[in-house]
Amino acid sequence: MSSIPSFPPLLNDTFLRACLRQATDYTPVWLMRQAGRYLPEYRDTRAKAGSFMGLATNVDYATEVTLQPLERYPLDAAILFSDILTVPDAMGLGLSFALGEGPKFAHPVRDEAAVDKLAVPDMDKLRYVFDAVTSIRKALNGRVPLIGFSGSPWTLSCYMVEGAGSDDYRLVKTMMYSRPDLMHRMLLINADAVAAYLNAQIDAGAQAVMIFDSWGGVLADGAFQQFSLAYTARVLSQLKRHGVDGKVVPRIVFTKGGGLWLKDMAPLDCEVLGLDWTVNLGQARTLVGGKAGGEGKALQGNIDPNVLFANPAQIQAEVAHVLDSFGALHRATTAEPDRPGPTHIFNLGHGISQHTPPDNVAVLVQAVHDHSRKMRA
Repeated sequence: MSSIPSFPPLLNDTFLRACLRQATDYTPVWLMRQAGRYLPEYRDTRAKAGSFMGLATNVDYATEVTLQPLERYPLDAAILFSDILTVPDAMGLGLSFALGEGPKFAHPVRDEAAVDKLAVPDMDKLRYVFDAVTSIRKALNGRVPLIGFSGSPWTLSCYMVEGAGSDDYRLVKTMMYSRPDLMHRMLLINADAVAAYLNAQIDAGAQAVMIFDSWGGVLADGAFQQFSLAYTARVLSQLKRHGVDGKVVPRIVFTKGGGLWLKDMAPLDCEVLGLDWTVNLGQARTLVGGKAGGEGKALQGNIDPNVLFANPAQIQAEVAHVLDSFGALHRATTAEPDRPGPTHIFNLGHGISQHTPPDNVAVLVQAVHDHSRKMRA
């Protein structure tokens, strides 16, 4: 960035405090894919933009849709509206989205010649993302923190080799097993690209960053540690620790299907581990949550997104179950208000479904705030 952007002071730091394992007045909540197709106003803006990439690459539209869920719901964080595949697109793989279909790459990476062409992209090709981060942060006007994000090196590789989404990951796993040298080469480039990408988001104003290891859970034990976890660790080791305002920028790692490997993830140099709905929060807390005054990970998650199709009373009951499963809450003392301890950030166990009734999201957010306040009373 040619100049360091300045922003209004943060009015609600509940999410950031929870990321740093500091006591909060209630459990903060935000939702993966909170800006998206379940909202009619999002669909209207996307229609104006003409395409998904038209939406994601237009700073004004990206700002508008990032703020839409915050106009409806008292969420505790905003997340940049973008896509995890912007980085391989900047590598020249030709990303496109058809309405109602997933992403596709015109030039998938399936042999040595294609891997040899890969390089960390010029971050200027992703200027639209960084401009959107600054624009969103200004538009938030200090209401809540802004989260930046990227796909993990392994997850990006899945799309880069398959050329699209996949049911069986046959092509990427074939490369992994038959030519691990090529796979490692690609993952190394992806890791360094992701680190540069997230650092540029931090420089543009992101107050926390999240790595989505969406497909880490498709790997075998042993392969996960070698081909996913090791490269997520490489990204984390390169990330800036402070944002443009001098505050610590928490780092969140979410591996869908990764509950089996929580002990392996405990040493990661990050503040928060995201969990899907297959994991018991209390058990995860015992494994990696740490004790008051000591080190550990804040936990994020982990209600099943399909709970949002139930009636309001059932949604409230499921929210209470998730909050209660985390267990006794960390409390601050007057002498040590920032003393660390086990903390929880409420979220879904994966992204919100496009078919979700918007009114049910309001029920969930209200239930999180109400029940978590009662727990602290």
